[in-house]
Amino acid sequence: MRFKFSILALLLEVIIIVLFGIFVEYDTSASLNLYPFFQDVHVMIFVGFGFLMTFLKKYGFSSVGINMLIAAFGLQWGTLMQGFWHMERGKIHVDIKSMINADFSTATALISFGAVLGKTSPVQMLILTILEITIFACNEHLVTKTLQATDVGGSMTIHAFGAYFGLAVTLVLYRPGLKNKHENEESTYHSDIFAMIGTLFLWLFWPSFNSAIASETIYQTNAIVNTYYSLAACTVVTFALSSLVDQRGKFSMVLIQNATLAGGVAVGTCADLSIHPFAAVCIGSIAGIISVLGYHFLTPLLASKLNIQDTCGVHNLHGLPGILGGITGIVVTAIKEEIRQGVHFTPGMQAAALGSTIAIALAGGALTGHILKLPFLGQAPDQNCFDDSVYWEVPEEEKPHEIHPNNYDEHSRFEATM
Repeated sequence: MRFKFSILALLLEVIIIVLFGIFVEYDTSASLNLYPFFQDVHVMIFVGFGFLMTFLKKYGFSSVGINMLIAAFGLQWGTLMQGFWHMERGKIHVDIKSMINADFSTATALISFGAVLGKTSPVQMLILTILEITIFACNEHLVTKTLQATDVGGSMTIHAFGAYFGLAVTLVLYRPGLKNKHENEESTYHSDIFAMIGTLFLWLFWPSFNSAIASETIYQTNAIVNTYYSLAACTVVTFALSSLVDQRGKFSMVLIQNATLAGGVAVGTCADLSIHPFAAVCIGSIAGIISVLGYHFLTPLLASKLNIQDTCGVHNLHGLPGILGGITGIVVTAIKEEIRQGVHFTPGMQAAALGSTIAIALAGGALTGHILKLPFLGQAPDQNCFDDSVYWEVPEEEKPHEIHPNNYDEHSRFEATM
């Protein structure tokens, strides 16, 4: 990997430098009003997503490290791919809002990373990031500009897209040798605590994620309030069902780390709409139910019947709640007329946006998976999966100290018995 990865990474960065030099300029009319939102979203991308995936006992370096690599490369590539759709006089003008949107584009690749976690090489992840963010930018333009659908928190365009893109990739990259669980595909007490840190960062900052690009202050407030209560309700329901589905009535750390966040995903599409806090609580509760049942029943079924090896369970945290978010958008726009910046949202366009997003994600993920299977990209053998030492310098584990008997005490005890 020494030359292959280094040459690819440097080549891609050189290409980005050239493209930035040609196309990217400051937006001189920009303000700093959105900077607090940007900070929150940025922390979610680098800390929240990174630590959420550290649950694997021997894959913590890769979870946080490759997450950082994907995010740092993806936000640059996302700036270009999204900017090409909104060029003015041949230039891409960047400001705080475009930085937030670049982070959003990166989130899709990080969600897909969760589906293939432990089974891909850094080279493969760079290729996946390029392709996925490119396809994401096209789909986002289709949803928001062509279909003119609302999706302020990205339930469809970010979460559902990233999840089903990743699931299609992991299906194509299916490893028969991992059908019976790999010995490293499990957590430890301390790795689960680190993953919980990621959960807490995501949970706390999710209201900013869903409200950051809302068009007006009142709509930002709606999004913050709705996300706040949806997450709270989802968390209570997740704890309740986690105990209920366990035969011994105990809580599952996997469910608490992931399903508690489903409320933030599900309320995203209609977060800025006037849905009433009551509806937000209901959406969060349903999302918690769907996510817990998905982890408990659906994930094993997908692995055994459809050969979909979803390492982090992104289908249950991002896929199913993302679909729920899309459906709530259809229902809300059918019940109540919603207009933003002169655009009238209709249930038909919301349904078209949800359907096209899932279709494009599955097709794009399948294509990407076949590209990642090319032999020269280098894929670790089954026995090296879920192991940092393949790609990282890993400190040697401390050896347990041998306990030697105290000769003086033994001799004294012998004499005392004489």
